[in-house]
Amino acid sequence: MDRCGEVVRVSGPVVFARGVPDVHMGDQVEVGPEGLIGEVIGISGEVVTVQVYEETTGLKPGMSVVSSGMPLSVELGPGLIGSVYDGLQRPLEVIAEAAGAFIARGVRARPLDPEKVWHFSPSAEEGKEVSGGEVLGEVEETEAIVHRVLVPPGVSGRLVWVAEEGEYRVDDVVARVEAGGIVELKLYHRWPVRRPRPVFKRLP
Repeated sequence: MDRCGEVVRVSGPVVFARGVPDVHMGDQVEVGPEGLIGEVIGISGEVVTVQVYEETTGLKPGMSVVSSGMPLSVELGPGLIGSVYDGLQRPLEVIAEAAGAFIARGVRARPLDPEKVWHFSPSAEEGKEVSGGEVLGEVEETEAIVHRVLVPPGVSGRLVWVAEEGEYRVDDVVARVEAGGIVELKLYHRWPVRRPRPVFKRLP
């Protein structure tokens, strides 16, 4: 594995690892054979300090530590309303149906249901300049709540294509922006948990 290092010491929920390449503060990592989720909280030379957010019993030196190459993040999109998550955005109801009421170590489930179909109604016009926070279209998430599909923060350029009104899953591309290259936008995007969401104006 290109991003794989190894455990050198375990101290409760904190793991010390060596040899994890191209790692940064806040990166999400998977530790041990069960892929326990952790976050890089310190880097000193070749030694990386990881806070593991699952039970670490049984971890020992020599086990793998694999970096995702991305910050610890959450999925933002239609499907959040009505779902119940733990602190790692694991959907508790989905896990309970698959594995029972108690979350076993290393259990994973997609935060947003990749198979659920949503009705997308576009509102943005092709050819216009767009930037983070602008509305591409809407999804009726519940009878009372309309989810606005936005251009993610940090993306700006010319909107070269937007999907027609219709049925889409969260992983389907619904728009493309020319921003020094084509950026494909889906019904959802990922956002680092440690980074505040930018705002245009804060209400009193």
